[in-house]
Formats: sequence, structure tokens, C-alpha cells
Amino acid sequence: MRNSKGLISACLGISLLCYACGDNSAGQSVAPRSFSGVYPHLAMYNDEGECGTGAVVPWAGRLWVITYGPHLPFGSSDKLYEITPDLKQVVREESIGGTPANRMIHPESQQLFIGPYAIGKQGNVRVIPYTAMPGRHTGNARHLTDPAGKIYYGTMEEGFYEVDVKTLQPTLLYEDGNVKNKKGADTTANQPAALLPGAHGKGLYSGQGVMLYSNNGEPGPKALTQFDIEAGSLSEWNGKDWKVIRRNQFVEITGPGGIYGNKNPATDPIWTTGWDHKSVLLGLRDHGTWSFFRLPKASHSYDGAHGWNTEWPRIRDVGTAEKPDYLMTMHGMFWRFPGNFSTGHTAGIRPRTAYLKVIGDYTRWNDQLVFGCDDSAEKEFLNKRPAKGNIEGPGQSNSNLWFTALEQPDKLGPNTAEGAVWLNENVKAGEASEPFLFAGWPNRAAWVVNNGKQPVVFTFETDKTGSGNWTAAKTITVEAGQAADLSFTEDTPGEWIRVKADKNTNATTQFFYAANETRNTAPDPIFNGLSTVVTSEVSGGLLYGLGDNRRALGMAALNYNGGAATDAGYYELNSRMELEKKEDAKTHAFIQQKFAIPQQAVDIEASSVLVVDGKGRRWRLPLGNDAYTALTGKAALRICREVATERDLFNCHGTFYELPAENADGYAKIRPVSSHNFRINDYASYRGLLIMTGIDPAAKDNDHIIVSADKKAAVWAGVIDDLWKMGKPVGHGGPWKDTDVKAKQPSDPYLIGFYDKRSLQLSHDAATPVTFTIEADPVGNGPWMKYREVTVAPGEKFSYIFPKGFEARWIRFSSNKNCKATALLQYE
Repeated sequence: MRNSKGLISACLGISLLCYACGDNSAGQSVAPRSFSGVYPHLAMYNDEGECGTGAVVPWAGRLWVITYGPHLPFGSSDKLYEITPDLKQVVREESIGGTPANRMIHPESQQLFIGPYAIGKQGNVRVIPYTAMPGRHTGNARHLTDPAGKIYYGTMEEGFYEVDVKTLQPTLLYEDGNVKNKKGADTTANQPAALLPGAHGKGLYSGQGVMLYSNNGEPGPKALTQFDIEAGSLSEWNGKDWKVIRRNQFVEITGPGGIYGNKNPATDPIWTTGWDHKSVLLGLRDHGTWSFFRLPKASHSYDGAHGWNTEWPRIRDVGTAEKPDYLMTMHGMFWRFPGNFSTGHTAGIRPRTAYLKVIGDYTRWNDQLVFGCDDSAEKEFLNKRPAKGNIEGPGQSNSNLWFTALEQPDKLGPNTAEGAVWLNENVKAGEASEPFLFAGWPNRAAWVVNNGKQPVVFTFETDKTGSGNWTAAKTITVEAGQAADLSFTEDTPGEWIRVKADKNTNATTQFFYAANETRNTAPDPIFNGLSTVVTSEVSGGLLYGLGDNRRALGMAALNYNGGAATDAGYYELNSRMELEKKEDAKTHAFIQQKFAIPQQAVDIEASSVLVVDGKGRRWRLPLGNDAYTALTGKAALRICREVATERDLFNCHGTFYELPAENADGYAKIRPVSSHNFRINDYASYRGLLIMTGIDPAAKDNDHIIVSADKKAAVWAGVIDDLWKMGKPVGHGGPWKDTDVKAKQPSDPYLIGFYDKRSLQLSHDAATPVTFTIEADPVGNGPWMKYREVTVAPGEKFSYIFPKGFEARWIRFSSNKNCKATALLQYE
């Protein structure tokens, strides 16, 4: 540990006012236009491989926003933005970029610290240059001994500084890892650190006499491909020594005081969120003692041992001074978080709804919620797969803010989620698992596997009020080498649930919770004008976010008649959301070549959609309208594309899915979002929007559809989370349809999770009865658990309706003899 002094830049220069990022060259005062809460003119661009939103904070009558590039500890082309109440965008000329996501309001000096900037109460900006304080600034914390005069800065590579709030003079506590070790390409592994285990720092906070720091990744090549290795850490520092608290991937660290710091630092609780390959983790430090809890995951797109797929999950107070309201983001779910969460008072965490946007920070501003997103990265990092073909990323990274109503976190996707307390791990007799969230879902199931050599009694206990008092709720005996499933009625009380085994064993216990589906199959009117799959004449086009600071979306327009496409010219969608005809043969040809829809992205078989991933694993998905088969075969429909950073949107046979990157286990953790009957030609991210082609030429009266002046090209514009409104997931199919089946050879996995009304039909052509074994995988990548055995007589058809209490991700079948068999499922 050593001290360092550096020059301080206190630039108070004139701000650079730019409406629509310099695109409003006419200087006209026009009411800003929005699509589903995104204002295209507020888009933020940089010249880096990624443009994420690091922090969003109201201060001095403005909304302040910073963006970041992927690994830029010494500065970048990113900016500090000032948004006025009438939604003008000011790009501050003091901007020095970098990879910042820190923010803290320091009450004593009346300053907002955001990135390397200190902003006074009148909006004056001072800068701490990266020459004086290098690193990827990830968090701020109140000082342990001089909170009125100093604050802490922490970086992603374990650089720690204390900064004088008056002079902005930084004093080095621990040197940032980038100073001596330069990282290579953005896709190379995290650098190992000498100070703490793990890598890729995220959270910083202080209280109860310590400063806390989290990281959510791991160095080394294994972390680039394996999602379930040991990774990350949570640590605390007492002003002299570091102590590792837990070796898992952690992100947010905060408390009731939020970005101000805790008002009563000695006694206020401290909260931290994280995860491992089993489930979400929630840590509580109360009066110096740590407790840990588990929550289910709605999405697995945030997994990955490198830690790159999360951005910055947060817990923020989006209420008022009179009525605090803590909103938590974690693994694709909005959560209601109780502000009094502490020892003996752990009740009140509730799932709200699932979302698809990648959110870096958020706040309440002018009685709306404002989410800062990570929308469109020029470098797709490790997110490559055959279904995408050789498609290029966008030409320039960009992201935007998403303005929503205060109640929007309750109005998106179903909050279905799952997670484990034990996953093929050794369990000691009588030793309870960590508490797992139990309250908040009407449909709750658990799967238990006993991998031991003797029967084991598993006891499920609940904490009914969050007080820490546990009572037995259910017991189940599981034979050696067997699995069992059980469900809990909606009125079974309990805030938390935990499990005990009466013998030493190796076990899995996975919880799977589901919402009651409230959607129907009818799409929202915002999608009026999209062509249906049986429409012959369609206005389509291939999309590409242009580079070279052009800040427009290029479109190689196509006219479809049946499955045949003809060139309709080149168009660009500008910042004013005008679709203009352009003469640019070079760009037109580039899009036609680099963004062509790949042939045979998936295999459409009689029974289902077959996908083979990069690891050779086979997965089967439901079918939709028969018309999709021919159009898919003619490469007339985009199947897979990244439209939110480091995860894909997969649109196959009439269903949109969220598809995690391969390093987050890919297709094994795919999640259906909505089913539809539309003929969507292409889709892409642009200025925080989801843009789609495949428009009915007769479309009219929909503000989401933009038509060119010559009426020969059109696009649909909204946000990715509009897709929840397209219709609930439905489909039909299965792993077998008159398939030659070998005895005891399991079928391919077939997706069953996240659907509503599910039924099954089994039949065969054998002359004698056939016994079928039905297995479920609630985890996604194993283990398989026997659900039922059914014997089907010759010539008969076995029909079964799955109860609401059945919850799993994948299903498969095997027979006890060779035969030709059919296993088909209907999801309604």
C-alpha cells in the first residue's frame, strides 16, 4: 500500500448542448418522439466495443448519465450526459470516458460523484483525471474515519483510493491492476489479481466499521466457457486488512441509505446480491454478522463465470422521502425489496415481473422510472452460435434510456423462476440448507434427488413470518438413486423454505415457481400492421446499425411475394425516425452480404424444431403455424440475433425466446417470451429500440410503424420488452412422431417449462404393451428425474394433462422395448 499524488483537472468549461446527439441540424424545436418509453434522440454512442449505461442520477435539477466502454481504465470516447427536464441532451465537454459505473451523493459537500466527475449543487462539473486515479471505477463508499471530508473509490481491478471531496485529491490505497498489467482483446480472460480472489469488481459500500467490495468473475480460460466453476468473491476491509467473506459471484452492495450511504452506519444493515450456478444469493450484514439467503432465477442470461453478462444489478429506492420503495434488479426479474430487511425481519421480498432489457442503473425522475440500458454492442464478445450464421454486430455501439410509468415493473413478463439449494452435492445429516425464498408465487414445486445408497427422509421447513423461526411443512422419503417431486398449495404459508436430510447423502433440491399466466394468444394492438405468416405480399428488409459515426440504421429493403424476395432499394432510419431512401450502393451491398439470413439455421422436423448447439447437445422446441416451415427453409425469417448486449433473441416457428450466450449454458436455459403468428423478416437493436421488418403493405393507423415517403419500405419500432404483449407462449410437437425408438434410449430433451396448459399423448405400434418412462429436468443441464412410468396397450393412446403443480424446464421419454413411438405435447 502506498500513497500517490496526481494533477487534478477542475474543468468548469462551457457545456456542449446537443439535441438529438448533433442530429438536429435544422435547429428546430420539436417535441421529442418516443416509442414505448424510449426517445431515439437521447441515444448515446461511443467508439468502443460496447456502450453501456453506468449510472443514472437526478441532481441539480437535471438527470446525469454516464456511459462506459468494455475495458478502458485510462479513458475513452464515452461521455457524461446532462438531461434537462424537457429532454434536451447536453454532452458535457469535461467528459473523459472510461468504464465507470460508480455513483454517490455526498450530502456534506453537496456533490454528486459519478464516474470520475464531481458535480456541485449548481451543476458545475469537476474532473479527476485518469492519470491521477486510473481504473474502471465501479463504486463509491463513505469514508470509515472521515466521512465528511473524504470518500472511497473502488475499481474493477482492485484499485482503491480515498478522495478529498474539496480538492478532489486522490490518495492511493491499493494500486489498480491495469497500471502494470495491460489487458489484451476484450474477449481475453479476466486478469488475476494479487489482493483478492475472483475478478471483475462490481460493488462498493461501507458501514459497521468496514468497507465492502464484491467481484463477480474469475480469471483464466475456464471462465470463458464454463458457467459453473468457482468464481467471484465478497470481501471486507477494516481499514488495515482484507477478509474474504464468501467465494461466490457478487454484484450490488448497498443498504437503506442507498447512494447516500447509510444514515446510521454503525447499526444500519448492509445488503448484497450475487449468484452461483444454482440460484441467486442475497447477503445480509447486520451488527457485524453475515447471513445468506437464496432466490430463484428468472433468467440465466446473466450467468457466466467471467461475470461479463450482468452489467450492474442494483437495489435502489425509487419511492419518495415520505414513502420509500426499494426496487431490485437481479437475473432478469424486478423485485420488491423491503427497506427494513434485517435480522429477524426478512419478510417482504416479492417477485414482480420479468424483463428482457439489460439494465445498468435506474432511478425515479419526474414521477417516472428511468432505466439506463446496455442495448447494442459493436463487439458481441463471446456470443457466437451457428443459428446466427456469420452475422456482423452493429457498426457502432449505442444505448439509451428507457422511461416508464412507476408501475411498469409489475406489468412485463411472468415471474416464473427456479433455483436450487443443493445440486448434486454432499449433504450432512440434520444440516439445513440455506433459506430459499418461498413467498410470492401461486404455483410452487420442488424436485428432490437422492444420489446416495440408502433411503433418505427430506424435511422441508418454512419460516412463516421472516422472524427466523422454522417449522416443518412437509416430509418426503426418497429411495436410493431415485427422484421425487412435490408441490405446495398456494395457501401454504412461509416467507422462506429450507431442507434437511436425515442421513448423509449426495442430493439435489431444485425449486420451480410459476406465475398464473394472465395473457391470452391475442397480440396487443401495438403490433397491428405486422404481416401474418400466411400473408403473401410482405414489405421486409435486412437491418444493420451503421458505423463510422453515421448514427443511423441501414436497411436493405425487400419485397416478398410468397417466399421469393426482390430488392426494393436502400433506406436509412435516422434519429428523427424517418425512413429515407438513399443511394449508397456500397452500404447496400455490405448489408446484403454480411446480414443475409443463414440457410438451415435450425432443422424443422415433423415432430418439432431441432437445434444442435456448439457443444453438440440436441434440443427440441415446439412448432407453431405450419407456414413457418417453408419460410424458414427459404431463409426468409431471421432466427437468431443479439438485440440486448451478450444475449440473443431467438425467433423460431412463431415463438420469441430469450437465449443466453453459450458461456451461460445457451439453449439449455432458453426461455420462451411470447408466441405469435407474424412473418417477421428481420429484427435489430437501434438507439435502444427493437426494430422489426415484415410489414403488411396495407398497414395503417399504428404509431409504431414507420413508412418511407415513397411508401416502398417500412419498419416496426418499439422495445424488446414489448414482446411480452405479443401473446402467451403456445405450441405443439414433441421428441417423437412415428419415430423408431430403441429400448431404454432417451429421446432428445423437449422444452416444457414456462408454458401454461400442457397435455401429452403417447402411442406406439408394438404388438405388446410398452412402458414409457417420463423424465423431467427442472435445472436445464441435468440431472434428469423420473416423473412417471406409464404402460400403453397396443393400439391405445395415452393422454395426460399436466397439473399446475408440475414445473420443469425440459422433458424426455424412453421406452422399455424397441418400437415406433409418438410422444406429442400440446401447449395452449
